[in-house]
Amino acid sequence: MTVKKTRSSDLLWEARDKDGEKWFSSVISLYNFEAVKTTDEAVSSHLCKILKNATRLNSEFLNKWAGFKVCTTLDFDRSWGLGSSSTLTYLIAEWAEVNAMMLHWKVSNGSGYDVATAMTGSPTIFFTTDEETSYTAIDWRPKFTKDLHFVHLGAKQDSAKAVKAYLKRGKARLKAVDTITALTDEMQVVQDLDTFEDICRRHNAAISEATGLTCVTDDALADYDLGVIKPLGAWGGDFILASGSDAAAVKAYFASKGLDTVLSYANIIGA
Repeated sequence: MTVKKTRSSDLLWEARDKDGEKWFSSVISLYNFEAVKTTDEAVSSHLCKILKNATRLNSEFLNKWAGFKVCTTLDFDRSWGLGSSSTLTYLIAEWAEVNAMMLHWKVSNGSGYDVATAMTGSPTIFFTTDEETSYTAIDWRPKFTKDLHFVHLGAKQDSAKAVKAYLKRGKARLKAVDTITALTDEMQVVQDLDTFEDICRRHNAAISEATGLTCVTDDALADYDLGVIKPLGAWGGDFILASGSDAAAVKAYFASKGLDTVLSYANIIGA
């Protein structure tokens, strides 16, 4: 995200994709934080909400009504998601010099995990309750990362709607906390692929019980036998993690299902 001062009294916002093409723009009044002009009302509404709450956390932010031009640029396909909304919250928090987690909680019902990972810039252990939230960067580099593949399903999910549905689960979701915590502890120290796959299967079962959602392997990808599939993010869309020691066979399988975006662990994690 780049920020430049202008002679305008408004905030000029542009968002560009990985190819540099503009996909969103808005002129936002710094008087009432409403869009004067925009290409997408929904995106503008969310952006204004973040900016308005940033000023509530820091009254000095944008209080001079001095104009700015802000431009955000993605380095991956826009349809992938990959926590881009939480990253935006983090970037605005940095600009406003406010606590990113505090800003997140003012604009979202999500746990804040994506914001925490933006802050640490690495694999992160995240824990939250009604009383506390903690996050710790870890160095997670098991020997089998070459056997892990990220596959884009091409079905973008609405994370906000997924969170609302999850919060309605009450006792079912609370029941899964201890199980998920134990599996997370196991995942931190796992070194062999077979054990990793077993943890993923148990994790899938726990999440399914907590959310009431079926695992993606229960339907369209039920015949995948090269390893294990782990749904990620809001189940049912975005990315899955697939294990498999034969990368060519993994790509061929998903290509047969019309899924051509298969990225290695190194591609997407950068390690």
